[in-house]
Amino acid sequence: MHTINPFTDPISGILLALNMAFSMFWEILWALILGFTLSGIVQAVVSKAEISRLMPNDSPKSIAIACCLGAASSSCSYAAVALARSIFRKGANFTAAMAFQFASTNLVIELGIILAVLMGWQFTLAEFVGGPLMIAILVFLFKVFLKPRLVEAAKRQADRGLQGNMEGHANMDMSVTSGSIWQKMFSGRGFTAISHCFVMDWVSVWVDIALGLLIAGALAAWIPNNFWKAFFLTDHPFWSQLWGPIVGPLVAVLSFVCSVGNVPLAAVLWNGGISFGGVVAFIFADLIVLPILDIYRKYYGFRVSTFLFITFYAAMASAALIIEILFRVLGLVPQEHKALVVEASIKFNYTTVLNILFLALAALLVARFFKTGGPDMLRMMDSSSEHEHSEHHHH
Repeated sequence: MHTINPFTDPISGILLALNMAFSMFWEILWALILGFTLSGIVQAVVSKAEISRLMPNDSPKSIAIACCLGAASSSCSYAAVALARSIFRKGANFTAAMAFQFASTNLVIELGIILAVLMGWQFTLAEFVGGPLMIAILVFLFKVFLKPRLVEAAKRQADRGLQGNMEGHANMDMSVTSGSIWQKMFSGRGFTAISHCFVMDWVSVWVDIALGLLIAGALAAWIPNNFWKAFFLTDHPFWSQLWGPIVGPLVAVLSFVCSVGNVPLAAVLWNGGISFGGVVAFIFADLIVLPILDIYRKYYGFRVSTFLFITFYAAMASAALIIEILFRVLGLVPQEHKALVVEASIKFNYTTVLNILFLALAALLVARFFKTGGPDMLRMMDSSSEHEHSEHHHH
């Protein structure tokens, strides 16, 4: 893989960046469809109605339930943040709501599948081991540093109902409540619910995925590995392992890309020389990118949003560092930095076959979505969010 200076040869530079972005998209397309289908199935059989009631405090039981329910929900970072505020306003414990939010973006199925496809199973394992560890560290930090007056301030601000992003998606509950799990999945209502959740998830994250692929393609095409090696201290293994978890979240904050869209970026950083723990920290940090930090400010106020940034960053970096040490001791860190970032060359191989099969599945789900009032649901989702906002100001 070679790089091109976009200032000296802009046309070739842009074409190479787009080529690499499309290559990564082609490699992960079937995985995205599979992940969102599985997510849609889970959302169709798991109701959001009881979420607030099941998380009344920050006990280990409530936190465990928050993690399970979060992992079963949407992977959209904006929707996760909006839903966390919604369940907090309805009576859920603040710490449990934040744990739910973390699990919603770091323990979801589609993230693990895409990590395995682009980077290897070790990163998927690190994500699902590190995610609960990060949440445990966060809960500990909240117990030590979160004062009741901060929670009260967060509640007052949350009850003002200021709008962030994906409010309608967060409030939507398409789950089927009657029958066994198999009946929910294979009934007509279940199929409709799955198709609606599938399309809604795509609508909520496609911008992040596209942005992540384009930025990853540009970084891979334009920035030589020498720069990354110097930046990530790859010639100093000990310091590199410490530096990676510290700088990984900061790179994520400035990238503006969250949800599964940051995996292609992580692949480029891994090829550039960032440490294993640095990759893990970067992926964890989708909940502290700049647009989401601004949403925290709207939702909970400046003081609480600052507290969230500091504690989230500390939990992400420390969990990633522990994962780095643990996986090195166990011999699970890949020896070579070779994530799947290549120039596009579509061939008739297993990736193409899988893409064809899963595109057919996606077409079936999208057709069901359109036949069962899906577009109206999308419009209603947006209008209900606006109505709730106007009602709040009226009162």
